[in-house]
Amino acid sequence: MQRQTTIAKKQELTKKWYIIDAANKPLGRLASEVAVILQGKDKPCYTPNVDCGDYVIIINAKQVSLSGNKLKNKFYYNVSGYTGGLRKRSAGVMVDKYPCEIVERTIHGMLPKGRLGRQMFKKLFVYEGSEHKQQAQQPEVKELKI
Repeated sequence: MQRQTTIAKKQELTKKWYIIDAANKPLGRLASEVAVILQGKDKPCYTPNVDCGDYVIIINAKQVSLSGNKLKNKFYYNVSGYTGGLRKRSAGVMVDKYPCEIVERTIHGMLPKGRLGRQMFKKLFVYEGSEHKQQAQQPEVKELKI
């Protein structure tokens, strides 16, 4: 008798809501674990071409930590497409002024590229404080292995 590989179907999946506290957690380690949850790689029914991941709410993004000299030496770039339209911001500026964006950019870079990756990214909600708008979904608190 031959074993069959189970392929997850979108209709059969149940998606949970998780809330993760980012206070004093390293940004890269937080992002890699959240990317695994968004993709559904932590589930036994993982299928690469199906979005079987869960929803994730990240709170306290302003208190995320970076190791070493990354606050001064790491830069984030945006290009408008016009001449002289390059904007360069250090990680220290990003953490102070745009904490949600730095967390979102880090996680987005770890998700698959293409239509499925964009669909997975829509299940991520990042807040700089401890308040969030998804109380109606009754999210479970998830402790990371960091």
